[in-house]
Amino acid sequence: MAPKQIHYYNILSFFTIIFFYSLAMVSGESDAEILLKFKESLENTAVLSNWDNATSPCNASWHGILCEKDRIWAIKLEHAGLGGVIDVETLMQLKDLRSISFMNNDFEGYLPNFTRMGVLKTVYLSNNKFYGDISPTAFYGMKSLKKLHLANNSFTGSIPSTLATLPKLMELMLEDNQFHGEIPRFRQNGLKRFSVSNNDLVGEIPFTLSHFNASSFSGNSDLCGAPLSPCAAREHLSVATIVIVAVLVAAALAALLAVVCILLRRKKNPPTDQPGGASQGGQQRNKDTMAAELDRMERGGGGGGGSSSSPDQNGKQGVRLTFLREGGEKFDMADLLKASAEILGSGAFGSTYKAALNDGNVMVVKRFRHMNNVGKEEFNEHMRRLGRLSHPNVLPIVAFYYRKEEKLLVADYAENFSLAFQLHGNRSVGHPCMDWATRLNIVKGVAKGLQYLYNELPSLTAPHGHLKSSNVLLDGSFRPLLADYGLVPVVNQEHAQDQMISYKSPEYKASRRISKKTDVWSLGILILEILTGRFPSDLLLQQGGGGGGDVDLATWVESVMNGGGGGLEVFDGDMAAGTSHYCKGEMMKLLKVGLSCCHADVDRRPDIKTAVEMIEEVNDKDADDDFYSSYTSETDMRSSRGLSDDFKMINI
Repeated sequence: MAPKQIHYYNILSFFTIIFFYSLAMVSGESDAEILLKFKESLENTAVLSNWDNATSPCNASWHGILCEKDRIWAIKLEHAGLGGVIDVETLMQLKDLRSISFMNNDFEGYLPNFTRMGVLKTVYLSNNKFYGDISPTAFYGMKSLKKLHLANNSFTGSIPSTLATLPKLMELMLEDNQFHGEIPRFRQNGLKRFSVSNNDLVGEIPFTLSHFNASSFSGNSDLCGAPLSPCAAREHLSVATIVIVAVLVAAALAALLAVVCILLRRKKNPPTDQPGGASQGGQQRNKDTMAAELDRMERGGGGGGGSSSSPDQNGKQGVRLTFLREGGEKFDMADLLKASAEILGSGAFGSTYKAALNDGNVMVVKRFRHMNNVGKEEFNEHMRRLGRLSHPNVLPIVAFYYRKEEKLLVADYAENFSLAFQLHGNRSVGHPCMDWATRLNIVKGVAKGLQYLYNELPSLTAPHGHLKSSNVLLDGSFRPLLADYGLVPVVNQEHAQDQMISYKSPEYKASRRISKKTDVWSLGILILEILTGRFPSDLLLQQGGGGGGDVDLATWVESVMNGGGGGLEVFDGDMAAGTSHYCKGEMMKLLKVGLSCCHADVDRRPDIKTAVEMIEEVNDKDADDDFYSSYTSETDMRSSRGLSDDFKMINI
């Protein structure tokens, strides 16, 4: 190659390198850097102290960042006392961001211009201090927006008419502001939640919104029309209006005459049975009958036995079950209500009973009363998502039923009840306690099932959310099956915070938030319960001696281990009796894994992958991977009705 050609080649290569380097400099800002830049626009950011450029934002330590497949899809910073400015320009650089929630903070000023973030699906800004008019063109072109919550601020002016043009809008919550003027005519068929209560709105409520409850419009003294009081008749009617009214009246009379003729003809020729022809009123009666039948079954009255109190067959479509697995046995609600029933337990969320169907199948029906956190469409979608899960240690949901007031989940019956029952309620003569091999294999199965939930439900901060011994079922060979998983999104938030295990964790008590390691903490507590045989009622051990105070189970275990006795006295005596020295060493190893998993410091707690690896390293020379126990399934299958609710099959 000639020197001149080499010179031109070197120059071209130099500028090519400079071009790509400049391009990388322009587009190379990481998600962590973007979020830290966004943080600079905020005030009172103490809660974001764990935002650190040294780790990935998808690490559980980044508060309020939700990821899926290492991509940031949501920012959820609620009840954080944040102020300052929501920097939309910076957030736009997060290309996969689809949801933002800054509810219950101290932001003030005009509404940020989210129009430039057209891919957002949900925007939650309720309970802040925003004020001022919202531009009529706000939200223009945001065709993906499904949920907009602006309640309890100080917005004024008219409701933006562009909201009525958003094709996917499902929820619009504008209550407790100072909006005035008329309500735009919303025509979206998918609009399921709507509220403009406690504003200064006037005029007639659009007929497209008349199906919402009156509470959605209360507190607007000058609003009228269904579902509120009728609007006052206008005194002056135009000629055109009079003509239209006359035509409509004539059409109505003609229709009425036609109906009368049809009724007279049917009276002469009464119709035969009409399967599937139940009226809406009949459907409602069947739903009410179903609820009453379930109430009776919960009181120990047994199934309907085919009596007339069961929903009639013509009305089955009003109480139809939705099945989630292909190829399985199908049955309807009437079959469940006619089944021989036995109450298995009751808890904070509702009741559980066993239903023996006429065809021999035995199902478990769980009745939830605190699942109104989402609407029907979202509930159905979430249940179908759970229904697609398939793992040897996860109990599949067979079917579900949605009713506004309550929900039913149907699953297969587990022959050996729950882990809680086997640990605490089955110590009668002739029923040996679970040995070390059984307990180790149960721990391994629970850990594998939990890891599967983490992998398949990455968008959930706590993919199980309610892991405890009564929610671990045992089949005929003592294989553990996780139950009541993935329910945090559909349970009423207030009730979840009061009752669900995740909200008893140290991190929630300290910062009012759960983390990606919260279910690992629940796993740790469960391991300690399995090894010690101690029942952590509401995660607190009622210590009988030494002052009688409430002692956390993990703290109690640590105190015993540090007491100078070698620590072996912490184990369930019935399990440890006759166990070899080698096995006791493995038991101690698993105990330390449990303590590590429920460490109060989230940063020092292992993630689920590490926890599973540590558990798999625990061995028992007598354990058999294909057979869960030398403790055979000779369990007494008598009714569990006499047991304490804590020990029954499922305590929901």
